[in-house]
Amino acid sequence: MGVDVGVRVLVEGDTAAVTALVRANRAFMAPFDPERDDGYFTTEHQGRLLAQARSEHERGTTLPYGIVADGELVGEITVSTIVRGPFQSGELGYWVGEAHNGRGIATAAVAAMVEVAFREARLHRLQAGTLLDNVRSQRVLERNGFQRIGVAPRYLRIAGRWQDHVLYQRVHDGWG
Repeated sequence: MGVDVGVRVLVEGDTAAVTALVRANRAFMAPFDPERDDGYFTTEHQGRLLAQARSEHERGTTLPYGIVADGELVGEITVSTIVRGPFQSGELGYWVGEAHNGRGIATAAVAAMVEVAFREARLHRLQAGTLLDNVRSQRVLERNGFQRIGVAPRYLRIAGRWQDHVLYQRVHDGWG
């Protein structure tokens, strides 16, 4: 791969870099994202999203991380909707900017985030979903030990319409 990849918690100081990244990848991410109005791509809106994510992080319901390659913020990776109690589960989502795709960065970032989720956050289960035709993302998950658990019809409203998703999970049995 030849790229130094890591993940780190996003902080308030990342607002400008995140805003630049989402703006630069607006068209690239459109087929994979909910419809977004122009306001989403402003520094103000991205700052509010980061503040909300930090608050959720403090409450233990979200792990809002950035993907860093060779020292540059190139994407985001988050474990959200963390449920504790007997479930100990969270929902993994990630994206890497178009200019950095195809270099193994997502695979390495998911591996790093699995470690954070299982070792630091002590979750038992991670779930992730991909669009049916997003084979590249499915391969990222499979390379990281995620198992396909089924197809969820009309799972999320993406690109303006309800779309089916392939669901994956990875379970950690180390917590008893």
